[in-house]
Amino acid sequence: MVLKDWLARITGFEKRNDSADPSWAALAPGIGYMAGVSARAAENLSTVLACTNAIATALAYVPALVYRVDSDGNRVEAMSHPLRRIARGGANPQMTWPDWLEHLVASALLTGNGLAEIIRAGNGQLSGFRWIPWGMVTVVYLSSGRLAYDVTDGRGGTRRLLESEVLHLRDRTDDGLVGRSRLSRAADTVAGVQASNAFAKSFLERGAQPSGVIRHPGAMTLEQKASLREQFNSNYSGAANAGKTLILDGGLEWQAAQISPEDAELLESRKFGVVEVCRLFQVPPPIVQAYENNTFTNASQAGLWFATFCLAPWARKIEAEFARSVFPSNGPYELELDLSGFLRGDPATRWQAHEIALRNNVLDANEVRQIEGWNPRKAEPAGVRSPPPANQGEQSHV
Repeated sequence: MVLKDWLARITGFEKRNDSADPSWAALAPGIGYMAGVSARAAENLSTVLACTNAIATALAYVPALVYRVDSDGNRVEAMSHPLRRIARGGANPQMTWPDWLEHLVASALLTGNGLAEIIRAGNGQLSGFRWIPWGMVTVVYLSSGRLAYDVTDGRGGTRRLLESEVLHLRDRTDDGLVGRSRLSRAADTVAGVQASNAFAKSFLERGAQPSGVIRHPGAMTLEQKASLREQFNSNYSGAANAGKTLILDGGLEWQAAQISPEDAELLESRKFGVVEVCRLFQVPPPIVQAYENNTFTNASQAGLWFATFCLAPWARKIEAEFARSVFPSNGPYELELDLSGFLRGDPATRWQAHEIALRNNVLDANEVRQIEGWNPRKAEPAGVRSPPPANQGEQSHV
């Protein structure tokens, strides 16, 4: 090892191209996939797609606020910070902030890892983010103990991004470095749901009729059997031929198999599959339009449950990753994804809470108006009082 490499290593710098670094090529494209099925194929399951969209879209929808924290711990919204402009103007020229964040979260949900390149201007100021599909990434463990990310461009070219140049959103990991998707952790469960859907598809393709037996009073040659099978499949098999009248001659008799989709519990197994996948993603079934055993009471609580136990942990992950990779170490800035819109509850409960806060001087009227998304009320000039309402003093009779 030459002197400059030794000095770079002990001071924490990494080399962008080091052929001696062991590559974790097996981890990047494959670890986020369930057994034998890619994450893209898993989205063929409607519940996987619905859960992924519900979480990713909700987090992309909420306001992204940037705060500056002073030495006393007080927070003031940083209106001039570049991240605030990015959250409103777009992550890059091709993607708005909601589009970019939705891609990042969906990738983390399906593959266990969401990766984005941090784009900075020539002066080092933050200028945007670029989402990178995880299937195009190979993770490299450098001799310094840090990670690097080799990204292919789809045309044979590769470039290396260092740990400080990316925002890496992980699902729970096995090694503390690369995330592993919950689809791969529960591969048997997802495969069972997929098998149930495949059976239903095959059942419908056969015309939604159970198979049966054709009886012949005598012996048939192999050629006769093959001809009968071909004619039967072409004329009476499939959803397009469902309901056709079956005509048999030559002493042939049809005997339907004594099994029905209810006997096979097809519908119940598919309903249970929806709940199983929802359980993997911590999404209440009503959020993905699964209303079995649903009531008005638990439906009204589904949004609160969704925000508290599903969205809030992912929002905290995103905020912590921004603190690690985007903002300077121990800097005064922090990102907050504002979930208050999900947590405020119904209007009656919310305004009762506001009334208690006003009565106990926890909030003032303008702070309540700000929470509700209204502009502050202008202060009246000294000595001037607004006229009372025209009906003041009148009693209403209901």
